[in-house]
Amino acid sequence: MNRRNFLTLTGTFTGGMLVLPSFLHAFGAQDNLIIGEQCLVFVQLNGGNDGLNTFIPYEDPLYYDFRTKIALNKDIVVGKNKGMAFHPALKDFAQMQQNGDLTVIQNVGYPEPVRSHFRSQEIWQTAADSNKYINEGWLGRYLDLQCHDHQPTAGINLDSIDNLALKGMEPNTITVKDPDRFKVKSNKENEKLSDNPQLDFVRKIANSVVEGSDDIQNALKQSKTEISYPKTGLSKNLEWIARLLKGNLNSKVYYTSLNGFDTHDNQLSIHERRLTELNDALFSFYNDLKQAQLLQNVTIVVFSEFGRRVKDNGSGTDHGTAAPMFVIGGSNKGTILGNNPNLADLDNGDLKHQIDFRSVYASLLQQKMSFDYSKIGIKNNPVSGLF
Repeated sequence: MNRRNFLTLTGTFTGGMLVLPSFLHAFGAQDNLIIGEQCLVFVQLNGGNDGLNTFIPYEDPLYYDFRTKIALNKDIVVGKNKGMAFHPALKDFAQMQQNGDLTVIQNVGYPEPVRSHFRSQEIWQTAADSNKYINEGWLGRYLDLQCHDHQPTAGINLDSIDNLALKGMEPNTITVKDPDRFKVKSNKENEKLSDNPQLDFVRKIANSVVEGSDDIQNALKQSKTEISYPKTGLSKNLEWIARLLKGNLNSKVYYTSLNGFDTHDNQLSIHERRLTELNDALFSFYNDLKQAQLLQNVTIVVFSEFGRRVKDNGSGTDHGTAAPMFVIGGSNKGTILGNNPNLADLDNGDLKHQIDFRSVYASLLQQKMSFDYSKIGIKNNPVSGLF
């Protein structure tokens, strides 16, 4: 019996004679009560996604003045809402918002923005100020405190290389490209402790990999793919994540990425292909989670390290600053947060950020993971109205 049924039925079976605090009765009666562990899924768009051509201010004439070569006609954009609309390749993003399951957070960035891909990604992954450097990622720091004794699959990174966001002091995360082939045999020698702390730490990591491999294989055995996913890299990664979720791996964080958003040239066709892959993969994942009744427990966050310049360069756009973030699932409010991009008030040709990305992180940690974000050094207040 789950907690909701217990709290709802206790009063029924005792004829109201059992004295329970009033908040427990209210808790059991909630229609939208979320049962089960919450987790976060991050999809990072590498290269600097052009936010203005992703979520488009189609009613602003300045958009067409600045982008004479790459502006999208207002007749083809989709999901029109408050002067904004999605790129036509994101038709299912519009559908998810129509369903009340997708929130757009506008003009997200940080003070003193950096236009280097590597450095800006590092800032987003560590939640550091642009002039400060931190060795551990913001999610790694969270998992270090969340996992009192290290848990090898608390974080899962679907990639061929490690992700700084998940790096912590303890081996709480595993990077794996193909979970189905991630099978590691135990080595009894690794289980022996020594008088050498460095060697023991290496053995701890090795043992974590073995334990994590076993946990992943057990989760895969308990799940299957029940809908059709597109034949793309991002779709495959999200299909794996869905399998692990349905197999009760109970990881706190999943992370994956999609490359190809550095659209200096030939932007219209390149951007359409990338957004189509993003749309189709995420909508399949979304439907898979809905069918498995897991969407309320999973919060999907889509972001890029920066947006693009407001004015096009003739065939594309150069590195810019603020851009939208997208939050799907997790019982978010399915709205648009923040003002529409102000193209009449630019900072040397770039959008001014209105919402600090760390405020979004604070909301995710506080409202989804029941965690005090200040413990990992985030000082920004949470975004209101997201959940």
